[in-house]
Amino acid sequence: MSSSLNRRGFLGAAGLAGLTVAGGSLLTACGSGAASGKGGAAKSAKVKLPTYIAANVAAPDLAGNADGLDPAYLRYPKKLVKSVAKTPGDGKPITALTETFTTAPPAMGRNAYWQELNKQLGSEFRMTVVNGLGDEDVYRTKLNALTASDDLPDLVWFPPNQGLKNVPQLLEARFHDLTSYLSGDAVKEFPNLANIPDFAWKTAVINGKIWGTAVPYGRFGQVYVANSDFWKPVGGVRFDDAEDFLAKGKDLLDIKRRKYVLEPAYVNHVHMFSQWYGAPNWWSLKDGKLTARYETEEYLAAIEFALKCRQAQLFWPDPNLRTTLEKMGGGYLGAHVQSFPGLLSDTKMYDWPMEIIVPFAAESGASPKYNLGIGSVGFVGISKKADKSRVKTLLAVMDYLNAPFGSEERLFLGNGIEGTHHTRTKDGDVALTPKGEGEALTTFDPLQFLGNTPETLYTPGKPDVTRSIHETQTELLKIAQADPTIGFYSDTYAAKWQSLRSELEDDIKDIVAGRKPLSTYKESLKKWLRDGGDAIRGEFEDAIAKGNK
Repeated sequence: MSSSLNRRGFLGAAGLAGLTVAGGSLLTACGSGAASGKGGAAKSAKVKLPTYIAANVAAPDLAGNADGLDPAYLRYPKKLVKSVAKTPGDGKPITALTETFTTAPPAMGRNAYWQELNKQLGSEFRMTVVNGLGDEDVYRTKLNALTASDDLPDLVWFPPNQGLKNVPQLLEARFHDLTSYLSGDAVKEFPNLANIPDFAWKTAVINGKIWGTAVPYGRFGQVYVANSDFWKPVGGVRFDDAEDFLAKGKDLLDIKRRKYVLEPAYVNHVHMFSQWYGAPNWWSLKDGKLTARYETEEYLAAIEFALKCRQAQLFWPDPNLRTTLEKMGGGYLGAHVQSFPGLLSDTKMYDWPMEIIVPFAAESGASPKYNLGIGSVGFVGISKKADKSRVKTLLAVMDYLNAPFGSEERLFLGNGIEGTHHTRTKDGDVALTPKGEGEALTTFDPLQFLGNTPETLYTPGKPDVTRSIHETQTELLKIAQADPTIGFYSDTYAAKWQSLRSELEDDIKDIVAGRKPLSTYKESLKKWLRDGGDAIRGEFEDAIAKGNK
């Protein structure tokens, strides 16, 4: 069982979207951004983020770096540190709202992992776990209901991509401002929170205040994952250009055997192709002026190439395919788009050979790029249902939940009780037991949206896979580009981005599917710019100009 197996849609979006924070009543509409409320952009730009202090754990076998390269361990560290000095809880129950995207965990009363978690925390940890598998509205609906009934728990996860709206107003009314506890050197009281990088903390800053503990996520966003065996008959996962990719795909297509080449997620593939042509991340910045990915010739070329692939029947014919990983493993699909953490999870659970397609030049003269993500899956707020006198206790609990890889706490959080949920092999690797798969993984999945460790590469029993992924990360970083708007704020973005994006990308799906001609994209883009794209551009440009003074 994989704790990330069914989270690929959620986590993939995390690399592409910010946090919704628009205004209105309750949490009922779409949006995306990192800060809002009128004038929130200017206020948030002035906030002093928590001081970063790297965790003192065993050195990795393969080093990471500040550019986003993840540290890698070929074996699980034998010498673990204790990252939490004392039991963080106060003996009183702690309530929390989170979500899972896999099998729900067994109830606390029959879950040895959960019971041990309570002992480790020193408080009974009462999680309300919403199962979002197959229903993107369920978490928003639950949070709306708890807000309306004035029954919010102590800890609430604010995800980055589920259309939550009115977050600034909700935070001001119902949540503790944590700026004084976390800004600058104040975070040193909570060493594991200090180990969270700056880029993750930016998503927790709204209207000039830090409203929660950031949930870290690696810098790598979506990746194009191939089954190496699938491509062997045409020379492997190596392509001269886009037309070579198309030609080799046609050679491998076997409709009679239900053997296709690409999963049917059209817009995700357009994103991958756009990197081959050298399109920007979400935006490019030149001389203080922003250009959106959508309005570039490179992105249009990617749509056109996706249309060619669909016309050649390379995509799986059923757009509602729910067994992509099984089809990939069985040799019935050759490539799919995955979130990077999803890939890490898949390598632990499947044995078919996964290989990332490093972006290559789509045509002569193209400069391929790789798009980095935002590095966070939201933040966790502390509601005013918890008395102010208890805030530091709850932050200490969050400090435990954010324990680093290489610590005793992280070994337990990710794998449960040794001898019950996992064993250690002669090489020191961690091997889950059936009880570990049934309890530890299913309980850890919702826990990791309340607190996580900065991304670390480790594939149990597969050191060669870990080394290969680290090498691929190194190659991707050579052509990586970040979104230049990260760390800056636009109120219109917060209010409208998700709906604007959804409407335009629905049109792109229709074009690739053949329901609309390619020529309609020009008008769709004009509407996107008119409805908010131009306003977002202008606000980001102003924020960037002020931030660079």
